[in-house]
Amino acid sequence: MGPLNDLKVLDLTRVLAGPFCTMTLADMGAEVIKIERPGTGDDSRAFGPHQNGESAYFMSINRGKKSLTLDLKSEKGREIFLKLVKEADILVENFKPGVMKKLGFDYESLTKINPRLIYCASSGFGQTGPYSSRPAYDLIIQGMGGLMSITGPDSATPTKVGSSIADIFAGVFSAIGILGALHNRDKTGKGQMVDVAMLDCMVAILENAVARYTTTNQNPVPIGNRHPSIAPFTSVRTSDGFINVACGNDLLWHKFCEVIERPELAKDERYTSNADRCNHMDELIPVLNDTLSENTTSFWLEKLEKAHVPAGPINKIGEVLNDPQVIARNMLVELMHPVAGKVHVPGTPIKFSETNSEIVAPAPVLGEHNEEILSKIGYSPAEIADLNQQGIV
Repeated sequence: MGPLNDLKVLDLTRVLAGPFCTMTLADMGAEVIKIERPGTGDDSRAFGPHQNGESAYFMSINRGKKSLTLDLKSEKGREIFLKLVKEADILVENFKPGVMKKLGFDYESLTKINPRLIYCASSGFGQTGPYSSRPAYDLIIQGMGGLMSITGPDSATPTKVGSSIADIFAGVFSAIGILGALHNRDKTGKGQMVDVAMLDCMVAILENAVARYTTTNQNPVPIGNRHPSIAPFTSVRTSDGFINVACGNDLLWHKFCEVIERPELAKDERYTSNADRCNHMDELIPVLNDTLSENTTSFWLEKLEKAHVPAGPINKIGEVLNDPQVIARNMLVELMHPVAGKVHVPGTPIKFSETNSEIVAPAPVLGEHNEEILSKIGYSPAEIADLNQQGIV
């Protein structure tokens, strides 16, 4: 039983940012009821690749949830939804601002029905500000949020992060906000609205880029795999690939020079201090590439590990999933889906000492839990059959 096993979540989200938030809550034991459009469901059910007709994309971020199909524009569908709201602890939606108000399901309306409701709205630009009504996707936000201006090999090649990080961070911050609101509800008995914007999340994680700009008034630019203020903190070529090396202080730099049998580099005035190395990285990197190219990745990693110098491989996804540390932490979970069969999803990175944090249920088939959920709020089998026939569920 997870730490949130006494909480009920109404999930009106789709695609990634919102579903990632509710997935996190489900991983921690909350009962998450995913409300989907009858017939089609979440847009991401159509995203490939598919396994036995079920989207692997959808299954990876909707594990552990229950699916209820519901036409929220119909009178009976609205009636069902409001019954669920009365019993819910949390509602999460990621519609464009204004959509829920048009449906009559905005925070101000629902809090009158359930004052204890935590209402989380995740959107591209938030509920306020001049851009609030704009649609947004991860790529757009990575660009507008400055991340693409500091990512990539050089300033001529703006580059997005390989993962949909704007969406994912919006999901993570939404979950954090919900937990904060729950804690406050424990003290006051009252719920509140949590407003999370993808653009805000991008600004929040710019860390040293903001510090550099506000200090120097100069825009940071992409510098590949280098770090702007620590050196060497970069990728270095070996005879059969690359390794990442992170010398976070001068002591580690001296140890590194000893391992690669280039002690003279530690004494070179261009590389004596971290600041010196940062200023001369264009000269230092070719030297390190030439030196480490004399042996293999595995050779150097073994030597650096023995010397306690932080270093690591650049793994492909298949290598990540077969890494003994990843396996030991149960970060790849096998589930049995009723249609797709055996599927694998990322595990939860949150490990508790006293409460369960293991993933035990796959993503739901569209409308899989209609009968279970509706019967719990008073609908008879005949009424459920009628709702189904009318296309309301």
